[in-house]
Amino acid sequence: MQSPLIDLFRAVADAVPDRECLVHRSVRRTYAETRDRVERLGRVLTAHGLGVRRERGELRGHESGQDHVALFLHNGHEYAEGTFGAFAARTVPFNVNYRYTAYELKHLLRDAAPAAIIYHAAFAETLAQVLPALPRRPLLLQVADDTAPRLLPGALDYETALAEAPTAVTLPVPSPDDLYMVYTGGTTGMPKGVLWRQGDVWTALLGGWQRPGIDSPANLVKHLLDTPEGQRFLGIAPFMHGAGWWYLIRAMTGGDTMVVPDVVHRLDAADVCRTVERERLDTLPLVAEAFARPLADELERGTYDMSRVRAVVSGGGPLAAETKRRILAALPHAEVADSAGSSETGGIIRGWSTAAQGVGEDAVFTPLPRACVVDEELTRVLEPGHEHAGWLAARAPVPLGYLGDPGKSASTFVTVQGERVALPGDLAHLRADGQLVLHGRASMVINSGGEKIYAEEVERALLNQPHVRDALVVGRPSPRWGQEVVALVQLDGPGEGTGDTVLREAAAERLARYKLPKAFLRVPAIRRSPAGKADYAWARALAEKDAEGQATPRAEAEPEAGS
Repeated sequence: MQSPLIDLFRAVADAVPDRECLVHRSVRRTYAETRDRVERLGRVLTAHGLGVRRERGELRGHESGQDHVALFLHNGHEYAEGTFGAFAARTVPFNVNYRYTAYELKHLLRDAAPAAIIYHAAFAETLAQVLPALPRRPLLLQVADDTAPRLLPGALDYETALAEAPTAVTLPVPSPDDLYMVYTGGTTGMPKGVLWRQGDVWTALLGGWQRPGIDSPANLVKHLLDTPEGQRFLGIAPFMHGAGWWYLIRAMTGGDTMVVPDVVHRLDAADVCRTVERERLDTLPLVAEAFARPLADELERGTYDMSRVRAVVSGGGPLAAETKRRILAALPHAEVADSAGSSETGGIIRGWSTAAQGVGEDAVFTPLPRACVVDEELTRVLEPGHEHAGWLAARAPVPLGYLGDPGKSASTFVTVQGERVALPGDLAHLRADGQLVLHGRASMVINSGGEKIYAEEVERALLNQPHVRDALVVGRPSPRWGQEVVALVQLDGPGEGTGDTVLREAAAERLARYKLPKAFLRVPAIRRSPAGKADYAWARALAEKDAEGQATPRAEAEPEAGS
């Protein structure tokens, strides 16, 4: 369905105005109420001069002709309003990881060059450190929260701005070519903005392929009027991540209800279960083991009425078989689905597990319609039963490119046999029976708790320390996080600056805490080839041997998922 996302939301709000759109704590807003606030925010942005600078037809794939709006927010009403309010003004919302340090945030915002930033007050101090380094001063909209700091200089209070939104402003007519941008990490560890046409989002990111009869806003309205109630989603997956954001957008363009638990700055499994029970939710999107394992623990500890739950959906990494068994034991009437993909592809493979059918084979998925495997030379699409592993790829629709990076755009979005495909960087094998075996990332990406952590970025943070002569960073299996970060370090010698705590805290000046090594292994020398190429296989073997021989050393408690 080639429609701007704001048109789909408006159609839903007109069709089911009294249906609940989003619930968080004591605030319950209907579609009509949410639409009013979305339109107000759109008028605020438009009144401040934000909008389209150059139409899509004048631009190359890695270019944007629209102003960008940063969403530096916890899950809540403001994330929904910021997303669709930006669409209403024909600006481009983008996600900001609220775990970032000022150092990381500066790189992201300099890359994205936002014309406006909507942020929770809790992040005001970090943002204030970064603003002087930006190429221009953006419009600042500060959302009040429990921290209650003063407004940053020049900032507008979010609620006051909406209440005083000018009524005389006419919102622009949107286009299917308007952009939707989701930030992900680049191969160097620096974030990259993936540019999608809004007209392609319904099919690629929102599961439109499952609803072929809904091919226009009019048919969407007909479907809604024939459906007595929508799905009720748990809003626990952080909206700042692609998969969580897509579920929010899917709910708001499908007439569904999104319910955010009371606790948003960390994972509180008891709060999650109480929310599911109280709100009678039926669909629970999670982020890999970091969310699924604590949920399984709480389900086994407590007594909750989960009879309405029909689906538990994991993104950000496959679930362990034992975790799926535990969830199905607690929720025997539900289905557990593993969905895999990336910001460049959307979900393109999925595995299903039920109490009756069991959990199936590890790392074996059903390819969805856009998934394919291409040979390693990128010359052809492979048929089922091919001999060697190839690259997992997504067929059209695919993104236009990465913001400001024509080189990386050209290497990720390639043409194979006349067809443009996206390569997320995973190696895979399509079996003769049509099932897909996922071998994993070819690049050195560590997937920990649903977060993608780039080894080179962590290595750089360690090598900046005076006592570290050389370092390699690898991931090793973790029952809680899927993978955990382990650093092998070659030190100049023992000293006050070489303890785990000192190394970790020094790295924390440049890295969000979820990226910090869970363990440090000291080695006499880092093994490299004569050309200086690191021996990562050797490093992984040492890290895994250390895990087998002793409990992983910790200098601090592991942070909660979502914190």
